[in-house]
Amino acid sequence: MFDKNRITFDPKIMGGQACIRGMRIPVSLIINLVAHNKPRPEILAEYPDLEDGDISAALLYAAWLSQDRFVTYERVS
Repeated sequence: MFDKNRITFDPKIMGGQACIRGMRIPVSLIINLVAHNKPRPEILAEYPDLEDGDISAALLYAAWLSQDRFVTYERVS
């Protein structure tokens, strides 16, 4: 599961996207920065309202989402 105190959803903020603690900082932005090898200290410097735990929570949320499984069924005639 993910930290619901750090990852929030509000239809009035960023159209309901997963955001960090109700701020206008989408989780997808954090994941994208990390995926492009942006060091945590630089992310925190660019977004001073972020905490290191927010970055960890974003990564854990992405990991949680990636656990989805898709099952396909073959049609039997």
